Amino acid sequence: MTIRSQLLKGILEGCILAVVSRQKVYGYELSMKLQGYGLEVSEGSIYPILLRLQKERLIYGKMEKSNSGPNRKYYYLTQLGEEALSNFKKQWEGIKIPVDLLLNGEEQSQ
Repeated sequence: MTIRSQLLKGILEGCILAVVSRQKVYGYELSMKLQGYGLEVSEGSIYPILLRLQKERLIYGKMEKSNSGPNRKYYYLTQLGEEALSNFKKQWEGIKIPVDLLLNGEEQSQ
């Protein structure tokens, strides 16, 4: 497993919550949206996470008619999911800022 894959695995749930918070999506569409941001994620990786997020009641799925083809299961964010996304954003900033400082060779402010 590459370093990129390992890093992405750790943040994928938060990225999925962020996409679902913006609009209802189905699994394949979610994969395409993540790829649009440069995050190459297979559907095989996404569906287990969607199941886990549903079990944790952070999202819920609903079968709906599709404009093209069979019915699809669309995912929506719940109130708990909104809270989890907010927490993820805070945690991400707490990691991102110091890592950026470190990687850019900037001194830590004390």
